[in-house]
Amino acid sequence: MSKDKLVKDITSREVDFAQWYTDVVKEAKLCDYTSVKGCLIYQPNGYAIWENIQRDLDNRFKETGVENVSFPLLIPESLLQKEKDHVEGFAPEVAWVTKGGSEILEEKLCIRPTSETLFCDQWAKEVKSYRDLPKLYNQWNSVLRWEKTTRPFLRSREFLWQEGHTIHASAKEAEERTLMMLKVYYDFVTEDLAIPLIQGRKTDSERFAGAKDTYTIEAMMHDGKALQSGTSHFFGDGFAKAFDIKFLNKNNEYEVVNQTSWGLSTRIIGAIIMVHGDDSGLVLPPRIAPTQVMVIPIAAHKEGVTEKAMEVYENLKKLGVRTKIDLSDKTPGWKFSNQEILGIPARVEIGPKDIENNKLVLVRRDNREKIEVSLDELSRIPEILEEIQRDMYNKAKVFLDSHIYEATEMEDMINIFKDKKGFVKAMWCGEENCEDEIKYATGGASSRCIPFNEEKLSDKCIFCGKEAKHMVYWGKSY
Repeated sequence: MSKDKLVKDITSREVDFAQWYTDVVKEAKLCDYTSVKGCLIYQPNGYAIWENIQRDLDNRFKETGVENVSFPLLIPESLLQKEKDHVEGFAPEVAWVTKGGSEILEEKLCIRPTSETLFCDQWAKEVKSYRDLPKLYNQWNSVLRWEKTTRPFLRSREFLWQEGHTIHASAKEAEERTLMMLKVYYDFVTEDLAIPLIQGRKTDSERFAGAKDTYTIEAMMHDGKALQSGTSHFFGDGFAKAFDIKFLNKNNEYEVVNQTSWGLSTRIIGAIIMVHGDDSGLVLPPRIAPTQVMVIPIAAHKEGVTEKAMEVYENLKKLGVRTKIDLSDKTPGWKFSNQEILGIPARVEIGPKDIENNKLVLVRRDNREKIEVSLDELSRIPEILEEIQRDMYNKAKVFLDSHIYEATEMEDMINIFKDKKGFVKAMWCGEENCEDEIKYATGGASSRCIPFNEEKLSDKCIFCGKEAKHMVYWGKSY
């Protein structure tokens, strides 16, 4: 089967971006639908990416002192009701268990949409003294939110994530942890996923239910839309007061703890697809790719070709390169196309003439550049993979920077969102009503974040003309 035949199954990004995304997910066999709407099967190709994300992030968490735990799936209704703002924020998305076997439950149980209340209930029993603090916990699990509209990875009813929960003796310590975990996310996504980001604080209307402050990392997809890619929340003492989580301080006086929560989910796989993918399929950054190099023998039926390809395969593994070899009886053209669809960062082609010249040909997935590598210098290949990683980030960064615009007049902002794709920087008075009006006037552009380093584009709010309090990134989003 020819390459042209295969890639016809993937719609062009420029023709229909939404269909392109669906096609890539399907053709790369990342996940599949089930008989329950919005609940997905993570297939081996997709789950392997998540495993690498989990492994890398978990190491980063543990370097900051975080320990992993596992809490129950079910939450009693009375527990959920203890924090009013939190339960109201999640009420429309909660699924309930009302029956166990043949018996109606005395108290209905919520399938966790998130686990703050469970952690708080445990900490109220566990924490007695300042010596018990801080508690730095994380769990890798699934949660259920009864979404009305679903899309693979981006928004599903059941999804995989990690949720970190910490408590501290002071608000200052909790705020520092909140920003520390945001930095962990920022470093991971930029360094390992090669995705450039904007970061900052969410507006009050966009913050997490029950939080005093929510901080976010936002990525720009190829269609110019934003994807919230990780969040870190400072709760203050709101949950602590609701759940009576108090401790004896060094002066033998009771205080309540301050709390944080932070999470990153499988929607980040959607970001990888939409930031780096092309019309031939996935393009995976080498650091996160389950397979970094695919070895493909050319004219494998000829003497010595398969043996030499196997030798290269084994030597690359010894160099620490995640490598596979395709020894199937399919044609080289089919193998090339399959490697491109799967987004494997590089393929190694080796045939009789290459062996004769003591070399192989490495083809980069990101730009299809062909590089001749001596069989005596295979150590160059890990270096090339790092070069691919850097180039992918730089390419995405150029795209992000070139699709961020400034506006000081509402008409200009409306026209930018009408004619272009990307984010707009604009001043805002801080009033929620203006935030809503901007979203309506621009056809759905919401506030993405207030950046840590704000620019002063003008003195006036772009909508109402009153004194501006913040510069905000605005964008349409997933």
